[in-house]
Amino acid sequence: MQQNFREIYVDGLVNARALETQAIQILSRQVERLENYPEMEQALRRHLQESEVQRDRLDELLAGLGTSHSALKDMATGFMGNMAAIGHAVMPDEVLKNALANYAFEHFEIASYKSLITLAELAGHSAAHAPLDLSLREEQRMAQWCEANQEAVVRRYAELRAQGAKAGV
Repeated sequence: MQQNFREIYVDGLVNARALETQAIQILSRQVERLENYPEMEQALRRHLQESEVQRDRLDELLAGLGTSHSALKDMATGFMGNMAAIGHAVMPDEVLKNALANYAFEHFEIASYKSLITLAELAGHSAAHAPLDLSLREEQRMAQWCEANQEAVVRRYAELRAQGAKAGV
């Protein structure tokens, strides 16, 4: 079955909305557990709020196209986000695993928003460019934060571990 550009674009919006649901779950679980990394907690809390707004932007774009998100996809990705967070929580180096996963996840979101901008152009939905570009810039900013702070997180973790202190979160 052949799809037109609009249908492909709508599928992309639905998938991006589910991705933001996953991000919200992951970030929510992480900020609950950070106590020895105040800068990381602050950055994740800020990005959690951005992710909630990004989800709302995607809802507005979908509504403008006469459709909505997929509750099933949201449930599945939300569940996966919770499972990823739980999987890391049992590890002594949880904070390192989360830092690495966050860096990778941000780049996945960047690629998703870049693709959505292209799909919006192909579908003739020029009104989507500004909100999608704003979300893209927010994801890029968070990815830059992850990269710029990776060394500090690793050093803090190693210092706490070497002192016999709780280092994971």
